[in-house]
Amino acid sequence: MRQILSEQWIGLLQSLKNGWRLLRVQGPSKFQFWLIALLIGVGAGFAALFFRKGIEALQIALYGTDDPTHLHSFAETLPWYWILLIPVAGGLVVGLILNYFTPDGRVRSVADVIEGAAMQNGRVEIKAGIGSALASMITLGSGGSSGREGPVVHMAGVISSWVSERIHADGITGRDLLGCAVAAAVSASFNAPIAGALFALEVVLRHFAVHAFAPIVIASVAGTVINRLEFGGVTEFSLPDSSTLQFYQELPAFLLLGLVCGVVAVMLMRAIFVAEDIGNSLQERSGLPRWLRPGIAGLMLGAIAIAFPHIIGVGYETTSAALTGQLLWHEAVVFAVLKCVAVAITIAGRMGGGVFSPSLMVGALTGLAFGLIATGIFPDVSGSHTLYALAGMGAVAAAVLGAPISTTLIVFELTGDWQTGLAVMVSVSISTAISSRLVDRSFFLTQLERRDVHLAAGPQAYLLAMFRAGTLMRKPEDPGAASEETCLEMIEDGISVDYNATLEDAMPLFERAGVPFLPVTTMEGDAPQLLGALFHVDALKTFNKALAATAAEEHS
Repeated sequence: MRQILSEQWIGLLQSLKNGWRLLRVQGPSKFQFWLIALLIGVGAGFAALFFRKGIEALQIALYGTDDPTHLHSFAETLPWYWILLIPVAGGLVVGLILNYFTPDGRVRSVADVIEGAAMQNGRVEIKAGIGSALASMITLGSGGSSGREGPVVHMAGVISSWVSERIHADGITGRDLLGCAVAAAVSASFNAPIAGALFALEVVLRHFAVHAFAPIVIASVAGTVINRLEFGGVTEFSLPDSSTLQFYQELPAFLLLGLVCGVVAVMLMRAIFVAEDIGNSLQERSGLPRWLRPGIAGLMLGAIAIAFPHIIGVGYETTSAALTGQLLWHEAVVFAVLKCVAVAITIAGRMGGGVFSPSLMVGALTGLAFGLIATGIFPDVSGSHTLYALAGMGAVAAAVLGAPISTTLIVFELTGDWQTGLAVMVSVSISTAISSRLVDRSFFLTQLERRDVHLAAGPQAYLLAMFRAGTLMRKPEDPGAASEETCLEMIEDGISVDYNATLEDAMPLFERAGVPFLPVTTMEGDAPQLLGALFHVDALKTFNKALAATAAEEHS
């Protein structure tokens, strides 16, 4: 017994010594990093706050309302030509801003932040990001039908990228700082600290590494504090007290609601992509200047808003009406369809904004319409139809974002209703399972897939695109270089890769040709010039090291 106690005591002392050594060696650097995370959280939080205030100031100035939260009700009293012209003017200004700040006239959003985290060491475009934030603010202030979370997330990414460049952060540190900024921005936007932290991990970093958790939580709390200093601890939506679940007998209805919401989410995403393809095709065939495209989209939005001002802006007033059961069945259906159309026009028209807030509105309307039917058919075994609106709001948003965990939590934090979690979780799980099989897991990953950035399949797919043949090739003067004569013969047979080609291009060619190396060339005039050779073994070693580093980061 004494021997056992002695061994335990020795083990405890050794653990304390190791802990003290770790604290002395890594403690100062960890504290410094957490301090930077806190400062980034404060900066991103204030950026999100100023963005929100800027939108409200524009809405007050342009529409003349005293309460931007009831914008569409006030807009119903305005002359029709005013409702038509405001989005057009906003779109024209947006077009000019994007034409100056971006090389392609495209607004940067969450998808670009995810790409920056995965493939650019946690960096995003700074100049394009500033222009995108300004354009999105004008879009939402002048009647664009999208959300504010997309530009806020990218704006937070701009802040963290600037800091990462100043401190020369490596890939892991850059990604962690990006996650901190995103968490703070989401928390400050929605007064949702838990969801903000999990959104950064689940959607942007796409892993739950322990080393990233503490600084991200610190930044998320900082963003929430900034929100509450301005707005207090109130939730975005107030729910009626009658949102109760009739427990087991009602759960099948929420399973069916999840199925419906998954399909609705896919329809919303597909509508945006189809509208974008149509817009690109029309612009290419007509030769329309890219700066004019947002103005035309604004004209279309204004025309719809004359009859249905509910599509204007973020749409929280309509979402709140759905959650409190103030809409009739046909109103809920019509508003949901029109919101999908308006969001597709806004984003495809390159006006800017995000998809989270619109998906909340579409989900709440879908859930309300479903709930009115369900409670009407089975009144004796049903709770409140507003509970279906709450579950539908979470289900559509989770399917669009591809983030069931953080979306479930953000719905709870937006509403303050934690008692109906079972219904929301059931609907969210089904909708996400359905939609993830019909698109590339989420709206953002599908956006990237359409740009030939393959993040949805995991690191084994996108890591290949990060390495170029020119940086891995062996030059003719290097030890173990390929025979120049053999390389020239292979070039004549059409077996070679360009200097700027990636391993994503080279690896399939290795498999088809069955050769140990590929000549690396560049075009000079009409003839390719031999620069060196990319060996299969070098490519595999590089790829394996990248996979190992990614796995180590995600499990650290």
